[in-house]
Amino acid sequence: MSDGMFRTVTGFKQGYDPDEVDEFFSHARAVYEKGPAGALASKDVRAVAFDMVRGGYVTSAVDAALDRLEAAFVARSRAEFVAQRGQEAWMARLGEQARTLYGRLGRPDGDRFAPPEGRHQGYEPADVDALCHRLVAYFDKGAPLTAGEVRAATFRRRNGANGYGEPAVDAFFARAVEVLLGVE
Repeated sequence: MSDGMFRTVTGFKQGYDPDEVDEFFSHARAVYEKGPAGALASKDVRAVAFDMVRGGYVTSAVDAALDRLEAAFVARSRAEFVAQRGQEAWMARLGEQARTLYGRLGRPDGDRFAPPEGRHQGYEPADVDALCHRLVAYFDKGAPLTAGEVRAATFRRRNGANGYGEPAVDAFFARAVEVLLGVE
């Protein structure tokens, strides 16, 4: 156990840089408790990245805490929005955000995203398309799906033009997480 916020890895393994993690969580806590609304948003929490160092924090523990922190910021944003504009306006906003996802969701399997650029690796289209089918079922039929399930999804690697480019896929599912968190 470290003196910091999370357990550290053992031996020669690598984990997240404790100084960076501690600094980010201290800042996030201060903003959440006292800072102005909007000074740190759920997308900022989702986008944070930490260097890997020997003896660092266990990544799964930090990632789980980041997921909870993101959910807390979404809940606060929702509460502030509903207090100012009402629940109906919040649901309309979520509906509009969800509609921005439909362009890609309506595309045929294998054609939802562009291939990786250059020699970069991409994701296996069948894996990505399967999660897209789950999103469609959620939106159209109310099938169960949580933000945590979308966040935890992993995709096999696919080289070359037969894969989906990672940045576009990651950005798409990040928007889906925002919508799902807004409903949860």
